[in-house]
Amino acid sequence: MGLRKRESADAIKEARKTEYFAKLRNVPTSPRKMRLVVDMVRGVEVFKALGILKFSNKEASRRVEKLLRSAIANWEEKNERKAQAGELYVKTIFVDCAPMIKRLRPAPQGRGYRIRKRSNHVTVFVDTITNNQD
Repeated sequence: MGLRKRESADAIKEARKTEYFAKLRNVPTSPRKMRLVVDMVRGVEVFKALGILKFSNKEASRRVEKLLRSAIANWEEKNERKAQAGELYVKTIFVDCAPMIKRLRPAPQGRGYRIRKRSNHVTVFVDTITNNQD
């Protein structure tokens, strides 16, 4: 790795030390279904978001709840203290597409219909409410 690339990588690594995030990769749910759940908790205080996810009847909400708990634990680990109610909020949360599994379903007259089994990646960033000023 060249000097310029190494310096750039070090700068990114330093910036990541002050960010608190968690990633969930290769979730076997379509991104559209996951985005419905993710949109419910974007910008919300984390303990309120956990309540929203716990009582949601969507299957994807269980996975997002577990991911949010992981992001809170990452924040607690880096700050060496427990998160209090009203202190953290969901700063950014987004869903990206992951590789599709392609299958064929038999169709009439010798044809085959393509089935695309979609999956996604979810990333959540949490931050303290006092750092909300941009």
